[in-house]
Amino acid sequence: MGTLYRSNPVLTLTGWFHWLLVAVLLLIYPFDSRTILGISPWIKPIKFSLSIAIYVWTLAWYLRYLVDRARSVRAISCGVAISMVTEIACIVMQSARGVTSHFNGATPFDAAVFTVMGVMIVLNSVLVAWTLVLFLKTELPITPAYAWGIRCGLLLFLLAGAEGGVMIAHHAHTVGAPDGGPGLPLINWSLQHGDLRVAHFLGMHALQILPFAGFLLRRVRYVVAFAFLYLVAVLALTWTAMGGRPLMTLEDFPLQSPTNLAELFLINKLPGAVT
Repeated sequence: MGTLYRSNPVLTLTGWFHWLLVAVLLLIYPFDSRTILGISPWIKPIKFSLSIAIYVWTLAWYLRYLVDRARSVRAISCGVAISMVTEIACIVMQSARGVTSHFNGATPFDAAVFTVMGVMIVLNSVLVAWTLVLFLKTELPITPAYAWGIRCGLLLFLLAGAEGGVMIAHHAHTVGAPDGGPGLPLINWSLQHGDLRVAHFLGMHALQILPFAGFLLRRVRYVVAFAFLYLVAVLALTWTAMGGRPLMTLEDFPLQSPTNLAELFLINKLPGAVT
């Protein structure tokens, strides 16, 4: 962690901020009985905080390979930090208000918040695209397979981000019904209808998986082949969701569709369950 901080203090501290936020939200979670779309209002900010923390630390790790691009790295790091902190601030604020943050145009204020979030995601996407260009143009102090794993990971990350545009055009992440209803614990992917978040999740985490594959496989052709199969899997999940079909059904899921983490606690009779 010291190496990461020395190479990129901005993104390292941004990651720590989001881990701290996760801890705070987990403390709040048991004491709020409200729901948004059938689940605790704090589930979404917890998920996004975890995802952002992993994302910014991953990006910080890769950016340190751009040893001759210090000015570009600083600009990318500051821009990503601003976009992610603004994004999570909007999500936490809307959760505290008891309303949805995404696809919410119920009032002019809600619409403005969602617009700000959209602008931040576009900014982040531009910065990731800039990072990809730098990785394509720069001679890197790592093996070619690892380098191509990072490049492919950045590209699929961008494609998965573009799928967010599909959700915006659809005004929801669920296909075949309004957002909400029975879903997998914590992640809440629909157990009854298509859910675009499944492919989105897999595509976004190509940023971690494909570089790791490149590190292990050690051959560029193997990495590119794996990246292609990974892309096929993302497209297949997108096609499944667009057809209104869930990744799992109520019958497939052994816990019979708990709709939030609190219900999971109750079903398993875990100590400290809130009744």
